[in-house]
Amino acid sequence: MSASQGPVGGSARLNTRVAHNARVWNYWIGGKDNYEVDQRVGDQVAAMFPVIRDVARADRDFLGRAVRHLTADRGVRQFLDIGTGLPTLDNTHEIAQRIAPESRIVYVDNDPIVLVHARTLLTSTPEGATDYLDADVHRPDSIVEGAAATLDLGEPVAVMMLGILNFVLDTGQAQDIVRRIMAAVPSGSYLVLTHPTTEADLGGEGNIEAMKFWNENATPPITARSRAEITAFFDGLEVITPGIVPCSQWRADAGSPAVLPQFGVVAVKL
Repeated sequence: MSASQGPVGGSARLNTRVAHNARVWNYWIGGKDNYEVDQRVGDQVAAMFPVIRDVARADRDFLGRAVRHLTADRGVRQFLDIGTGLPTLDNTHEIAQRIAPESRIVYVDNDPIVLVHARTLLTSTPEGATDYLDADVHRPDSIVEGAAATLDLGEPVAVMMLGILNFVLDTGQAQDIVRRIMAAVPSGSYLVLTHPTTEADLGGEGNIEAMKFWNENATPPITARSRAEITAFFDGLEVITPGIVPCSQWRADAGSPAVLPQFGVVAVKL
């Protein structure tokens, strides 16, 4: 694994006095790479919005199913994972390279603690490649430029944006980020996205107060979006089956997965 790229856009210095999303998310899925402040804020958010731990785990499980489907069933061999968060079990490269050892993966994040762990934990098969780009989602052109050092942007790429556009507060800007990144990859590429929602039929009303508390006590600030706003991210793309659904239900294993206020979607660029 190489960590030679970056910083692009520059990471802020590590601040362990304020809860940070990457570390709180790690805490919610049972990881150890977090601090007391992250646990305290994470517990308060979970008290206000009890399904958040289920959302975190479902989001992670969705990643596994999506990467397996794209690698095994659709022949994808390149992944651009933007907003990867802290490494844990079964990261994108491990799932993809288990199926296709020649797979190439670029991770993108701009949290300094993620960078430290990425340098230590993200490895690759000899046939493939794994890289880490220290960059900000608000600078999509820099992400594309940095990713091109490892990925062949003339061949299809799965752009992974799990739980990252919710930190781009302006919806127009978030849509522009998606457009610019997807414009840089060829036909046959995919957009893989998860995003929290306020939709009442999915239990999303609880996101409103929980996110208000988060924005007053943690970083970076976050927002949820409606079904229509999330659907707009896929303009010009073809959403694959089963469509725009809770991430817990996207190509889920047997049983009756819970309905959660977090959409999970995969779409192809034709």
